Amino acid sequence: GFCLVRHGLALIVHLCNFLILSQQMNLSIAMPATVNNTTLLGPLNASMERFSVIQAPTCDWSPQVQGIILSSINYVSILAQIPTGYIAGIFEAKYLVGVGLLLSSILTFFIPLAADAGVALLMVLQIVQGIAQVLKCFLKKNQLIRIACSQLKQLLSRANWILFLGGIGCACFVLWFPLVYNDPIDHLSISTGEKEYIMYSLDQQVHLMNLSAISLAMIKSLPLWGILVFYFSEYWIFYFFIAYMPTYISSSRILSALLISIAFISTILGGLLADFLLSRKILRLMTIRKFSTAIGVVVPSVVLVSLHWVRSNLSTSMVSLALSSTTTFCYAGALINFLDIVPRYTGFLRGMSQDFGHLSGAISSAVAGFLINQDSESGWRNVFLTSASIYVLGLVFYIIFGRAEVQDWATGHLI
Repeated sequence: GFCLVRHGLALIVHLCNFLILSQQMNLSIAMPATVNNTTLLGPLNASMERFSVIQAPTCDWSPQVQGIILSSINYVSILAQIPTGYIAGIFEAKYLVGVGLLLSSILTFFIPLAADAGVALLMVLQIVQGIAQVLKCFLKKNQLIRIACSQLKQLLSRANWILFLGGIGCACFVLWFPLVYNDPIDHLSISTGEKEYIMYSLDQQVHLMNLSAISLAMIKSLPLWGILVFYFSEYWIFYFFIAYMPTYISSSRILSALLISIAFISTILGGLLADFLLSRKILRLMTIRKFSTAIGVVVPSVVLVSLHWVRSNLSTSMVSLALSSTTTFCYAGALINFLDIVPRYTGFLRGMSQDFGHLSGAISSAVAGFLINQDSESGWRNVFLTSASIYVLGLVFYIIFGRAEVQDWATGHLI
């Protein structure tokens, strides 16, 4: 049946993901309304000015400072993965995720106060919030988060949006503990059939492994490095869009919602296309992975390179930004390639990929702020060119070294 306990758990997990990613976007959403310099940051503002409502700025932060603030949430998250993995071995995932969600939600309430107090305190709060958000790192981000975020955002002012997310996060924490269980055996209402199904699925996973025995093999595995390098380039674009697109198109909330809706649709279409090509045996699995990744990289990269020169035309800019949403095709490509080459260790390697993502996020926003701070006119062009170049380089590396066969070092149980 469709209405099973595991489906309800998946819904709760998606709600937690929605809240965490929304909280990650808090500052980028609020920045256009609170900073004096955002008129220099948003090239589309002039062409859309008649659609916007001007709000009084309160902070005098340069574009470079804004970039550092936006990237600060990733500064310590890179290192936090290691102790988090150790803590996860002591405490159950239910408590780990619940506490992380509660802490991140409580800290959300203090963002406006920290912004008034100064840049240093705001960055400290962002760093601590980033560590709290690492506690839920095993939860898969879903495109539903982004579309729900953009739709709700239109109904609330930016300041109220931040407080709203904090309140919803605390409410979700209250629901988390009575509804979520670590083990299906402990669940009070799950059916025998579903319990047996889940237990059988869990038995197929490797619970223990000697990392020292495979660490050298991992380091020498070029297919694995192909995925990790691409994760770095993918998250460079991902965090850039999260941090700066609300500023770039701050004058049109409708356009923001439209872009996220297109991204959601393209994610579904990318998955359906990959399944169709594979089920009909039109293309081999590796060809599908690389083909999907190429679509997700080439189209947005061309858009980023051309966006600076078409910004004076609102219609062309909207079409270009809509096409950039095809980056979600990578979800049917390199971003799930772990399942093909190392099916036994996907959890561990997904955590490793998150490290590459946090590293990329810590760099990308700071670099963007630095470039824009040099010159507001050429800064955006340089940001777009840099982002597109990194994205394409990640694609080239993945196409050369990417594979879809299970690696020899990942075929056995290492205990």
